[in-house]
Amino acid sequence: MKAQDVDHLVEPFRHKEETLRWQSEFWGKWIQGAIASYRYDKDPELYKIIKNGAESLMETQLPNGYIGNYSEEAQLNQWDIWGRKYTALGLIAYYDLSGDRKALDAACRVIDHLMTQVGPGKVNIVTTGNYIGMPSSSVLEPVMYLYNRTRQDKYLDFAKYIVKQWETPEGPRLISKAIADIPVAGRFPHPKVWFSPENGQKAYEMMSCYEGLLELYKVTKNPLYLSVVEKTMNHIINEEINVAGSGSAFECWYGGKALQTYPTYHTMETCVTFTWMQICDRMLGLTGNSLYADQIEKAMYNALLASLKADASQIAKYSPLEGWRHEGEEQCGMHINCCNANGPRAFAMIPRFAYQVNGRRIDVNLYAASSVEVELDKKTRVSMTQETNYPIDGQVRIVVEPEKTSDFTIALRIPAWSERTVVSVNGEPLTDLLAGAYLPIHRTWEKGDEITVELDMRARLVELNEAQAIVRGPLVLARDSRFKDGDVDEASVIVSKDGYVELTPVQAPDFAWMAFTVPMVLGTDLEGNGKARPIHLCDFASAGNTWNQAERYRVWLPKTWNVMRTPYKPY
Repeated sequence: MKAQDVDHLVEPFRHKEETLRWQSEFWGKWIQGAIASYRYDKDPELYKIIKNGAESLMETQLPNGYIGNYSEEAQLNQWDIWGRKYTALGLIAYYDLSGDRKALDAACRVIDHLMTQVGPGKVNIVTTGNYIGMPSSSVLEPVMYLYNRTRQDKYLDFAKYIVKQWETPEGPRLISKAIADIPVAGRFPHPKVWFSPENGQKAYEMMSCYEGLLELYKVTKNPLYLSVVEKTMNHIINEEINVAGSGSAFECWYGGKALQTYPTYHTMETCVTFTWMQICDRMLGLTGNSLYADQIEKAMYNALLASLKADASQIAKYSPLEGWRHEGEEQCGMHINCCNANGPRAFAMIPRFAYQVNGRRIDVNLYAASSVEVELDKKTRVSMTQETNYPIDGQVRIVVEPEKTSDFTIALRIPAWSERTVVSVNGEPLTDLLAGAYLPIHRTWEKGDEITVELDMRARLVELNEAQAIVRGPLVLARDSRFKDGDVDEASVIVSKDGYVELTPVQAPDFAWMAFTVPMVLGTDLEGNGKARPIHLCDFASAGNTWNQAERYRVWLPKTWNVMRTPYKPY
């Protein structure tokens, strides 16, 4: 975050000459990630950079309130309102961090000016910009944040107006089509041009609208809003999210879960991965459904970590399940792209996701070596420490240190994939564990109480479209050509029993976090003795992390068809 030239991000706002591109999103994405990082590590140097970035941006605000990079005659077109959304989000985040009223006032003026351009009797917001108005109308999110902080009814009224416009003939019908259980990839006809205004499958922008709807739900408590988001997310999970925890092709929903075994190179855009994690996090907070925590963990360990170059210098634009990582291009004439701006936000949300407090309940969402101190009901301080090598193994030890002996609940997430989980408190095993749910442990806690967790780390064989993949705990594994033990595209049969694969841990090479061998019968071996031999795999995040096109990796391995029923005999 500190390496970013912030003045470079502010520069387009000073000229206001743009007519079609999206330079104005980069500042808002960057500063939100920087602020989230600062909240974690409290780096004073980073704070200075954040402060300078916010103040520099506010200096570009016009007397009418506009902060943006579009010329006056081009406003409302293309990515203009989308950029204003990110500007408002960034200013609000800075206000929440600093308490600087100027930032909140600047955000209010941005939205106030927008309301002079779109609204009842003015331009319909869903007719502006791209993708059936979804980028523009996703401004719903910062509008609700302004209402929460100012309690001015004009912002709540504007939010309701935006949602109403979704259901107009020109709008994306995000409510009615969800109620009708129309899959996200099938809500509109396949566009003649993928990147076009009539494309209603744009994943990131669609989810951004639903994030705003959740903020409106929190205020209005209208159950319809929560219901349509739940319906949509169920469709995304069941029809789009792949084995690595993300999805989309060319940044759009395409029914990708069923098609993930086929080459799809412009898949798992990092912006889509982050937004999926973020909306899952919000749904987790609203519903307490551990399904969403499972989704975050899967995306984090696979799609998100896979986007990071080995030296952490860049974040990939796309991270396909086979081939090589796709480096993000410099966009809009600037030395940055959307994913390098947005990706750090995903990494910064992990510490906040790990533990969540609700009243006198502490949810443990992420198993990782960590420590946390929380306050329950502003009465009881509790420290917790996790000792674990997870996900290298499944052993977790949690030491609980309440300020004083107190009654409260610690709820452990039992991953849906962990069918055999053992939990003990001070050596006493607990019963009635259910995979895919929280295990609430309510008791009188004393200093030094210990919870031990043993998760089921058996490797699972997943089969789809006559292809095979291996998942161990939350990690997807992949072949990598750097192991030099055969062609990663070669057909094979993975030896399994009852759906599980016997993995053998081996010393990981320099390029990998974890490495294993798995018994496989390669296609080339069928002309010989046809016996299984150990083939190397590593974690998907490490596979292809050099971004070298001469080195290939593969998650889904083609399955050999062996029609012979008798042993092969040499001539």
